[in-house]
Amino acid sequence: MSFDETKDATRRTRLANERTYLAWWRTGLTSIAVAVGLGRIVPGVSHVTKWPYELVGGGFGVLGISFIVAGFVRVRGVERALARGEFPRLDERLELALIVAGVVLGVATIVLLAAS
Repeated sequence: MSFDETKDATRRTRLANERTYLAWWRTGLTSIAVAVGLGRIVPGVSHVTKWPYELVGGGFGVLGISFIVAGFVRVRGVERALARGEFPRLDERLELALIVAGVVLGVATIVLLAAS
């Protein structure tokens, strides 16, 4: 039986793509958990003005959904590219949007914590 290095590399890439997809899901679900904690639990157990926490929590919820959707789009794009013998780069606009959202929400969270 001969060893097909190209076929094996494609198989490994597909498995890595699947693991990466699951990482997008984990990140999305974690962000949604932060949304619940920050938007509902913290205002419920603290004597704070609720709306800023709900707003930032909602932002984390949207970010979580974005991670899940981006993960799906990415895994499908990689699969299509592999079928053509190519590999797509992650869209720089998506990278920038996720970085900006993470920084804005991180700073907002720090401001909320420092103010309370």
